[in-house]
Amino acid sequence: MENPATAQSVTQSQSKLKRARERALDIFVVNHGRKEYVLGSASTNTAESSFAILKRGIMGIYHSVSRKHLHRYVNEFDFRGNTRMMNDGDRTVLAVQGAQRKRLDYKTLTR
Repeated sequence: MENPATAQSVTQSQSKLKRARERALDIFVVNHGRKEYVLGSASTNTAESSFAILKRGIMGIYHSVSRKHLHRYVNEFDFRGNTRMMNDGDRTVLAVQGAQRKRLDYKTLTR
């Protein structure tokens, strides 16, 4: 998972800048209106790529998701993206550690 001390936020407009400042330390504003797509190491391609992978995963693996559980699917793909450089064993250990003391039974899931 990304270290919050090194997290970056890339936004396309000033309207999202305030919210981004509350969540990240380094803020980059990319203005598509001025044909600006990359600013140093910051690019909106990463976010667009992440969204494309999520969309492909939902369409190809799950076929449809409910609004109620969408955050769970997004969290899964976020985890996959953040741990893509890890080997499968380390990723599995991290996933199990993250699941400790978190119980989601069927009754809660279907409520």
